[in-house]
Amino acid sequence: MTETRLLPALAAFFAAVVFFAGCGGSDSSSSSDLAGFAAPGSLVYIEGKLQPSGTLKANVDSLAKAVGGIDNLGEFIVSKLEDSARGDGEPFDYAKEVEPWLGEKAGLAFKDLKDGKLSEPVVIVESTDVAATQEFIDAQAKQSKVPYRNASYKGIDFEVGGSNGNAIGVIGESLVMSEDGESGFKAAVDASNGESLADEARFEDAISAASDGSLADAYVNVGGLIDASGNGISPSAQAVLKNSGIDPSEATAVASIVPGSAQVEIDLSSDLGGEEAPSGDASALIGSLPADSFVALGAAGFGDQVKKEIDELDASGIPGQVPPNQLKSTLNAMGIDLDKIAVSLEDAALFAQGNSKSTLGGALVLTSNSDEAATTVANLGVLLRRTGAPGVTAVSSGGASGFSIRSQELGKKPLVAVAKGDRVSIGYGLAPALQGLAVEGETLSGVASYKAAVSALGDTPISGFVDGGRALSLAEALVPPSKTGFQEAKRYLKSIEYVGIGTGSSDGLATAKLIVGVRE
Repeated sequence: MTETRLLPALAAFFAAVVFFAGCGGSDSSSSSDLAGFAAPGSLVYIEGKLQPSGTLKANVDSLAKAVGGIDNLGEFIVSKLEDSARGDGEPFDYAKEVEPWLGEKAGLAFKDLKDGKLSEPVVIVESTDVAATQEFIDAQAKQSKVPYRNASYKGIDFEVGGSNGNAIGVIGESLVMSEDGESGFKAAVDASNGESLADEARFEDAISAASDGSLADAYVNVGGLIDASGNGISPSAQAVLKNSGIDPSEATAVASIVPGSAQVEIDLSSDLGGEEAPSGDASALIGSLPADSFVALGAAGFGDQVKKEIDELDASGIPGQVPPNQLKSTLNAMGIDLDKIAVSLEDAALFAQGNSKSTLGGALVLTSNSDEAATTVANLGVLLRRTGAPGVTAVSSGGASGFSIRSQELGKKPLVAVAKGDRVSIGYGLAPALQGLAVEGETLSGVASYKAAVSALGDTPISGFVDGGRALSLAEALVPPSKTGFQEAKRYLKSIEYVGIGTGSSDGLATAKLIVGVRE
């Protein structure tokens, strides 16, 4: 049963190790031999080590122990695969049938995007004993309940068949299996003898930025995916990406996952298609947010992006409401200067807090280099009240001033916009809005899990944070007990202490780092 024995033993084993281990190892991942079997133009390519050793294996097992109570992840995966095969009535012995020839690395190549989904992959697995690998393939094809047939292409013999019509054979010193059938296998043969993904400059440049020593890296041709989807990305989303320094039509990305003894790290680098990489540091603002926030996100240079958005909106106008090139002048006549507001804004951060539906709240916090934004909040509140806008009331508390809006659409709490000093806070509920203005008292910077996230990110400024315990408490309150999937997942989620996200730039590339901290 090639589908139930071979595919889980290789593809599932590979996927499971990558899921828990992410990336690691002792060798650089700046080049890829297995990518030489991937067809040119492949949109997604993933490569990783199958048999971690040394510190990497120790870290993988440490994470597996902390998250799932598993002492040896490799042995656990193999036992599950063998149990599954035994249950299907076709016993499978990994130690005898695969381990003797299984190489160090494996790859998955997805060439196309069809109907919004990636095409079936080509699986490439290094072999340490080609003859033993071929014997294994022959035995599996012979024992399959659904017949296989012999095939040959350019001097390469392979097998085609089974319930899914897979094609499998040995090319060079690697086992290659195409879930796309004969055509996918032939494409791998062509790639190995001619042009392949590994030969493309775009791939080479991207993969060279992968983390050194990674066990598994994922390459994504972002522009290719967009083209293949029929430009299935909205104009507004394209504008946001552009204003963030990303030209999606030319962008590529590489992600690497690095396991530590008590954390999993994902490193991301992206070619921005010639655009300037974003820069800035909003960590000070994020650290000043309320201590009981279960999530906090920040962005530096927020005013610059707002300025670009305003200019584009002014030029295009608002259909049926404001003609092109009239937005700024119209609001300016009302005492609201959009250009001055944008220039005055610096960083932005968003936080959410609460442990139930009734206590859920949060706010968007903006910092300013002048009183322009605060003046605008006051002017806008006066303007809304003068025009008789329903549900609008003035807010004045502890030196903060602004307005609130109540409506059925907003629910039980009002939307509150207040300003004080160099801050503007727009919150769901009065308390979160006022907390967003506070610069003293208990803040995230004093919370142990936040400090651990900042420490784990090192020199990379933090731009996002999730408190694992608080987030899980909210989820437990919101998800009904009948959702068995969540109830089963809780035992794993309980081990997550924090999620830390950091962003930056390096050598013209946008970089990001995501770290999941695990309780030991």
